[in-house]
Amino acid sequence: MSLLSSFKVAGTGLLAQSTRLNTVASNMANAETASNSEDTVYQARKVVFEAELNSASTGRAKSAVSVNSKEVVLSDAPAKRVYNPAHPLADKEGYVFMPNVDIGEEMVEMISSSRSYQMNAEVMNTSKQLLMKTLSIGEGS
Repeated sequence: MSLLSSFKVAGTGLLAQSTRLNTVASNMANAETASNSEDTVYQARKVVFEAELNSASTGRAKSAVSVNSKEVVLSDAPAKRVYNPAHPLADKEGYVFMPNVDIGEEMVEMISSSRSYQMNAEVMNTSKQLLMKTLSIGEGS
């Protein structure tokens, strides 16, 4: 892999982690939104990543060129049914439906995504420094 292609790999990583962070933010923002039915309650979302492979024409093994956020899928975990007869959206039995968002899990996702984002930014910064050093070879002789 060339030094220039490291920018592409890290750049797609930044975009993918940005999508993941936005999804986590959406889940956390909707964690306490109640609904009067299981069909209309907010469902947690998860990002599915996909590695794009490039087969080199030189006969070398395939290498990862980029990562993409393939899709955002809804969690299949059931909604939480909470007894709260005083809530304006409570059904006849006094229950409201709450999203299937696990705040602890979302915090772990947020920290992991944030660290991955930082590492991809660091790869880009290091690649830039290496290119600048390469360009300065031979100067000042």
